[in-house]
Amino acid sequence: MKIVIIGGHGTIGKTVVSHLKKDNEIVIASRSNADVTVDIANSKSIKSMFDKIGKLDAIICIAGEAKWDDFNNLTEEDYYIGLKSKLMGQVNLVRIGKDYLNQNGSITLSTGILADDPVVQTTSAAMVNGAIHSFVKAVALEIENGIRVNVVSSGMVEDAYEKYKDAFPGHNPIPMNKVINGYVRSVKGKGNGEIIRIYD
Repeated sequence: MKIVIIGGHGTIGKTVVSHLKKDNEIVIASRSNADVTVDIANSKSIKSMFDKIGKLDAIICIAGEAKWDDFNNLTEEDYYIGLKSKLMGQVNLVRIGKDYLNQNGSITLSTGILADDPVVQTTSAAMVNGAIHSFVKAVALEIENGIRVNVVSSGMVEDAYEKYKDAFPGHNPIPMNKVINGYVRSVKGKGNGEIIRIYD
């Protein structure tokens, strides 16, 4: 399979790339130092990326930003960071990317546990994650050509535990092999419109 992984250099992305490249053709996309550059907050950049890559069997996005801060500090502009990047960035990957997928291709988006179990300072991030979950369930009812759309929603992964453990008190770090399997299930399985939760 020919698969583009947006965010393939990140904590989760590089692990997913390492696993999938064993028996697939992987194209890594990110804002810099990648096979192809893309800014998912910009729909023109997304279209340009797909034009350069050509036809694909699967799209995986493990990218997107959202502002973390106390609710009382968040401005309207702060919310737009998550809305433009993590939410509309992934919506546009589906909206534009479907035309570059081969029949029966798949699109896998990424969110996280904040959609269901938010912690402090995550009002914006939790809102965006929840919106993506609703989008995936709805778009799966209408997308054509046998294309499947799912989302992997993981808890705090073990490779990021030391950096984020204070923000997630009492949360169990998720083993990376479990996270990888979430993406494998979405790409290789037959599920459509699924929220693949990997929380504990």
